Amino acid sequence: MLVWAVSGVLVAGAAVGAGVLAADGGSGGGSGPARASDGLRHTVVEVTPAGCGRGWTHPAPGQQVFELNNTSSTAAEVYLTDPGTGAVYGEVEGLAPGTVRPMRVTLGSGSYAFKCLPDDADAVTGPTVRIAGGGTVKSGPAAVPVSQRDLIPPTLGYQKWIQDRTVELATRTDALHDAIGRGDLPAARAAWLPAHLVYERMGAAYGTFGDADGELNGTTAGLPDGVHDADFAGFHRVEYGLWHGESARGLRGPADRLAKAVHALRDDWPDQRIDPADVGLRAHEIVENTVQFELTGRTDYGSGTNLATARANLDGSRELLTRLRPLLKGRDSRLAGLDNAMDRARHTLNAFHHDGRWTPLDRLTRTQREKVDADMGDLAERLADVAALTDVRRTA
Repeated sequence: MLVWAVSGVLVAGAAVGAGVLAADGGSGGGSGPARASDGLRHTVVEVTPAGCGRGWTHPAPGQQVFELNNTSSTAAEVYLTDPGTGAVYGEVEGLAPGTVRPMRVTLGSGSYAFKCLPDDADAVTGPTVRIAGGGTVKSGPAAVPVSQRDLIPPTLGYQKWIQDRTVELATRTDALHDAIGRGDLPAARAAWLPAHLVYERMGAAYGTFGDADGELNGTTAGLPDGVHDADFAGFHRVEYGLWHGESARGLRGPADRLAKAVHALRDDWPDQRIDPADVGLRAHEIVENTVQFELTGRTDYGSGTNLATARANLDGSRELLTRLRPLLKGRDSRLAGLDNAMDRARHTLNAFHHDGRWTPLDRLTRTQREKVDADMGDLAERLADVAALTDVRRTA
């Protein structure tokens, strides 16, 4: 697992569950290494264009903390790198002028250098510092930063995959729409879930859909009239009607609206572009949102199929991982563990699918519920590292 000493929205969320070390409030003062209440060596290091890394004069192996002191007038990012490969051992973003923040790392024998990246200025790499005699202490983890260019091939491949899903989505939604149109509500209920799951597998592209996501999969969150609000639309609006006794006549309007939105998405998708910088984060967000919304039942409007949706979300996250795998190899030493966690979560969810039906959340035993929550939570934590590894960082 890569340990990043960072700040910011992305890793602040990851740090809570994944063991990622986030930069927190500062301390400072003194020069050279000192022992703090945590028992670790603390070294004050200067962060300025003219003195990047100044102050690290007593290098030693082991777990330690660098107190990064920005004495300049400009905010900066700071990396601790391997000057030969560019691999990053620790990172602090948004270090404001006149502030001190810690970076915790574990270092063994090797060469290291601080890189300071002031806002609106070129990067400056400080002097190379060599640690010898590290013994059994192993540095890291560390990873070579990912560039925007690195992310283009997996993004294009994923974008093509989404295009194929929009065609499948239109076909499945047409079956749902036609069943409602002819008044066959049992057939409509049978057609609803296959169509909805296609959409749920496309989770990493939701940000590109824009306002269309509300028309396709909106909930009642924030709607003053709840399920009766005129702005309640999409799959969940149709779901509510199908499982709450609404007539076929009453459902034709929502079904027409849904089908129109789906066809518009299919037709417009070739002109859309996914931001390559988003793909790694999305793999984590899909599972994070599954835990937040599906496993709490907040998106159940009568069908009782949250576990089916969670399983489809895993398919979507796995598709992204497949695309990102060439970048993750060599960067994520725990990739095999991530794969095992994904398989474990899928196996757990699959156990609740019997004879074509999914067990509703409220029928899980306490032990079953704890197992689902534990496996999905563990997977979300591991995917937070993927988000951190694939975050595009400045290098110059």
